[in-house]
Amino acid sequence: MTTTRAAVLAAASILVLTAPFSARAQDTSAYRDTTQKHAAPAPKVVTPALDFSGVIFGNYQFETDATAKAANGGKSPNKFDIERAYLTFKMPAGDRAAIRVTTDIKQQPNNSFYSGWFVRLKYAYFQYNVVQPTASGLSALARIGVLHTVVIDHEESFWPRYLGKVALERAGYFSSADVGAAAQVTLPGHWGELYGTLTNGNGYESPETDRFKDVALRLSLTPLARQKSILQSFTISPWFYRGEGASKFATDSINPITSGLARNRWGVFAGNHDRRLTFGAEYAERTDGAEGGATPVTRTVADLTGRLYDAFAIVRPLEWANPTVTSSVGAVFRMDDFKPNKDADGSTRFITAGIFWEPTGSTALALDYQRSKPENGLGGSESSIWYLHWQANF
Repeated sequence: MTTTRAAVLAAASILVLTAPFSARAQDTSAYRDTTQKHAAPAPKVVTPALDFSGVIFGNYQFETDATAKAANGGKSPNKFDIERAYLTFKMPAGDRAAIRVTTDIKQQPNNSFYSGWFVRLKYAYFQYNVVQPTASGLSALARIGVLHTVVIDHEESFWPRYLGKVALERAGYFSSADVGAAAQVTLPGHWGELYGTLTNGNGYESPETDRFKDVALRLSLTPLARQKSILQSFTISPWFYRGEGASKFATDSINPITSGLARNRWGVFAGNHDRRLTFGAEYAERTDGAEGGATPVTRTVADLTGRLYDAFAIVRPLEWANPTVTSSVGAVFRMDDFKPNKDADGSTRFITAGIFWEPTGSTALALDYQRSKPENGLGGSESSIWYLHWQANF
């Protein structure tokens, strides 16, 4: 009896001592749930948004001028061509910051070591938003890298680039992009913007070759932006560009010429962008230092000033007749007149005339005629080409 009672007491003691541990072991699901309920959530992996876009410029061209025919056995040369393709990548780079990279894919000239299409950088810059947009519309940003020059990209917001370069770029005033730094201030109240650059001066297709830098500034005013009219987007943009280039005797071992040669430009552009009527007009001058002589001792310098004026218009007649209708067809006309030396009579007259069709909001086709002709004794040959231009944005 005593033995039995002792065995029962021993068994009861074991049960009492092991009960808490057994309960914990059996209730592991409750233990896990409680732990998970109080654990910190796993951090989310945030991937910066990549904005990818592009545009392709292509054409079929049929040359009709005498020079082109003579070089082709009396027949008109013709070809299908891809002028270039832009691929643009944009991505945030932290708070208030972003990057943009645009590749320019184009074909090498026939006399190059490589005759196919090649890739180069058109834009590649870091941008920081110094002043975030305010309620009044004021904002400011800064950029560094391969970036837009002072006015060409601005004019391309009015002129359809797939039909050709704007007059300034066509006349060789400066490149559409260059390596350097830039700042832009958007004015409050929809009054426009101020854009300035400090660049190498050689353009984005050439590396820096001297110690000089070019500075440029554009002020674009939109005085009618607060009015509801066809001229709401009317913009007037005075601009200037001041720079220098190195002398060919800069590295002369005996008498190096360290002063620069003038490379100055200025102009005024006015334009309007409306579906019914888009137009632009411009006057610009350029001054370049011309260097002569075989040695630093016999060196001569003379400044040569040229001038350019151009105008264009893009109209959609069906939208004039009925403003409620969105028309995909229209007509375009442009004329440039460039004098390499404004003190002489010789000039080059360039015209573009054609019709266009936009089958979608991201595509366009144009049948146009372009002619470039030297006049008043200026040297060179006439060029006349029929084009079927096309553009596709994506």
